[in-house]
Amino acid sequence: MSEHATFLRGFRGSAPYIHAHRGRVFVIQFDGDALLEAPFSALVHDMALLHSLGVKLVIVHGFRPQIENRLKLRGLESQFIDGVRVTDAKSLEAAVDAAGSVRTEVEALLSMGLANSPMHGAGVRVASGNFITARPVGIRDGVDFAFTGEVRRVDREAIDRRLNEGSIVLVSALGYSPSGEVFNMRAEDVATEIAVELKAQKLLLLRTGQWIGSSDGALARQLTLTDARHALSHSPPANSDGGDIAREFLIHAVRACINGVARTHLLDYQIDGVLLLELFTRDGVGIMVSAEAYDTKRRATVEDIGGILELIAPLEERGALVRRSRDKIETAIADFLVLERDGAVIACTAVHVFADDRVAELACLAVDDAYRMSGRGDFLLSEVEKEVRADGIGRLFVLTTQATHWFKERGFEDARIADLPIERQRLYNYERGSKVLIKSL
Repeated sequence: MSEHATFLRGFRGSAPYIHAHRGRVFVIQFDGDALLEAPFSALVHDMALLHSLGVKLVIVHGFRPQIENRLKLRGLESQFIDGVRVTDAKSLEAAVDAAGSVRTEVEALLSMGLANSPMHGAGVRVASGNFITARPVGIRDGVDFAFTGEVRRVDREAIDRRLNEGSIVLVSALGYSPSGEVFNMRAEDVATEIAVELKAQKLLLLRTGQWIGSSDGALARQLTLTDARHALSHSPPANSDGGDIAREFLIHAVRACINGVARTHLLDYQIDGVLLLELFTRDGVGIMVSAEAYDTKRRATVEDIGGILELIAPLEERGALVRRSRDKIETAIADFLVLERDGAVIACTAVHVFADDRVAELACLAVDDAYRMSGRGDFLLSEVEKEVRADGIGRLFVLTTQATHWFKERGFEDARIADLPIERQRLYNYERGSKVLIKSL
């Protein structure tokens, strides 16, 4: 086949994808390591090309190596716990400095318009801003993560407005609290939450590694959500080759896809033209997870005990829930509601009624980490309130150690141990020191 014929065949073959992607929201995330690689400018130019083809782009960048470099120059060392940086005041200064530097570099590449550059005549507008409201990770296992944060809220309206105005939205992995504090976050977490909030068509995570998309790689090239969950449960240990990347990708892919993101892709940014090859060819060059199925709400049965135990185990380890034995759950199984997807329990709660006092306890409210911030906790709370209200119950109380603000934002108010039913007061664990909150229905 001649060079011209090859070009025509490829260009014509991309037409269906151009039509399909136009007007869609894609969230692209890359780590700070990508900026240190030679192909990075070409990668940014391809992002601009996507924009010119009508794709609405949100780009989220990381800056871990840039933070490391700044800390090293200051004679400081980083501290990581389970892959999460402990951001003290000095580390935060380095993070803010690194974020600004990386953002400026990306903006400069997107603005390049020389006659001999791929960006000539593009006229790309880039919008940045305080799109992310953050909250502190807090204290875990006795370690204060200080200025390390996690996403509390995404300003969807502000991002939508910039996209509809024709801008590429560029987001750093920094978030801001209502009190004016700055928090350092993981870029992949930020990208995933943005994709979920915007119901993006695609979330594209760019990493590097020979195993990505290879025939003997750690993952198959295409996975359904069920496949991804299975692969996640059998992914390589954290220290094995590719294990970290594979597991992190699966965690974010599962979370994104079950919350409205149609496709999540893992791509090797060292492949020249990786975005174009993935998005405009039939087979692509990366790994893709696609969404499927929906939730079912129902009363729990004894067959759900194993799933409930598996679901609440991480929360028990973090001290967010009191430990419950299999026997205790089996005894109270009739009090449990569960949300099920693909045969797996993804959320649960229990309601213990104290009929004589016309009050009920909301207990063991748990949502799979992959479905966090998906509204399933709110859904279960709403279902519980409707049930107990229909039974003539006037108040609902909860005991919590780590979710006080979540419940207060949903109408619960501070109460005393003495406000609990006498039977429940006898079971109160003073060592845990749980907060008592009550809501009038």
